[in-house]
Amino acid sequence: MPRRQPVPGRYDRGVSDTLRFAVRVRPGAKRDLVDGSREGALGTALVVSVSAPANDGKANDAVRKTLAEALGVRARELVIVRGRRSRDKVIELSASAAGAADAAERLTALY
Repeated sequence: MPRRQPVPGRYDRGVSDTLRFAVRVRPGAKRDLVDGSREGALGTALVVSVSAPANDGKANDAVRKTLAEALGVRARELVIVRGRRSRDKVIELSASAAGAADAAERLTALY
């Protein structure tokens, strides 16, 4: 069975309605920001630059915080479902999360 690839800004109808999207992380940057998109191992991915180093989960926490600010949701509502130890990650946001519909629109605009 072929693996399903994350689709930018699209709800993945699985067990529950979720929004899954790919992210490419640049740890150790000067500032935390969402810096456009690029083609990568997971398809088109948002590029997220974070100042935190890539050790002890610090960069992962910074990625969630940076994305939460950009999408207008809480950081705890964003879950890394793939790539905890990789620069290429898949992030999931539940459709039931407060502001998920607005987040989907903002996500599409970031690509």
